[in-house]
Amino acid sequence: MDTTPHNLSTLFDQLGLPSDTAAIKTFIHWHRPLDSRTPLHQASWWTPAQAEFLLQAIEEDSDWAEQVDALDALLRPAPEPS
Repeated sequence: MDTTPHNLSTLFDQLGLPSDTAAIKTFIHWHRPLDSRTPLHQASWWTPAQAEFLLQAIEEDSDWAEQVDALDALLRPAPEPS
């Protein structure tokens, strides 16, 4: 049984990316905003394996789905103020 905590840092580990706080902030800074019409797994910067992992996490509602959703939200444009 996998008892690894699922957070953004471990998600980045799963994706084979640097996973310290500064690296995650830098990644988000350089890749934001992701067009609202582009599904996260179809973003141009993912490798095929990374894209497949992200897609499966959501489609299978895996333990990673919540963190994938969180990453997706961090990469989207900021909502317009009302």
